[in-house]
Amino acid sequence: MAGSTFASRSYRDAALVLRTHDLGEADRIITVLTPGHGLVRAVAKGVRRTTSKFGATLEPFMAADVQFVHGRSLDIVTQAISKGSYGAAIVADYEKYLAAHVMAQAAERLSETDVDDSRQQFTLLHGGLSALARGIHPPDAVQSSYLLRALARAGWAVSWDACVACGRPGEQPGFSPALGGPTCEDCRPPGARRLDHGTVVLLRALQEGDWTRTRGATAAERHEASAVVHGYAQHQLERRLGTG
Repeated sequence: MAGSTFASRSYRDAALVLRTHDLGEADRIITVLTPGHGLVRAVAKGVRRTTSKFGATLEPFMAADVQFVHGRSLDIVTQAISKGSYGAAIVADYEKYLAAHVMAQAAERLSETDVDDSRQQFTLLHGGLSALARGIHPPDAVQSSYLLRALARAGWAVSWDACVACGRPGEQPGFSPALGGPTCEDCRPPGARRLDHGTVVLLRALQEGDWTRTRGATAAERHEASAVVHGYAQHQLERRLGTG
């Protein structure tokens, strides 16, 4: 009977480790994003001991196949098998780490407010962490693309074809996070950014995941695009992204 009860409380899912928090002398609380169960917070018992079988598997930014048991307040990890060793490559590079940290924060926030889209959000984050680890695109571009696409999935897609305030068609020179996108000169609020044409082209490509069109972007355009996306994401998620 006890074994049957345990089995009924157990479940298995793919997981991306968003963050960890030490608990006691040997345990750790992990926060993971899963495609089937959304955001899961669980205790990995003994994971910080050198004898632990799955310690390295449950570090931030790792992908794993994890078995959980439902607990009273937090679930419990009973098994973890590595499916993507992204963490080591990411934390070894400060720019990659910063990007992954922001992406994980956004994923956690989105999963708190949109529990019905966990599979798509999991796929987007998995692809982003893999791209960071492999170094196939600049970290700031990966971060911006992930944020734009994840926000779009949650219902906050930016339209680059008209002023968000008055509907004037065409590419617009301003961008207002508070208004939700590009603005014409007449509607641009005081202090809102003015965007160069190259930055707008880059932002559209990043949101569409069209990496071919991002290759000609200058460092200045990537920097401006990153600032635009970061501010937009913080406004929509109502959360500061980054350190602190």
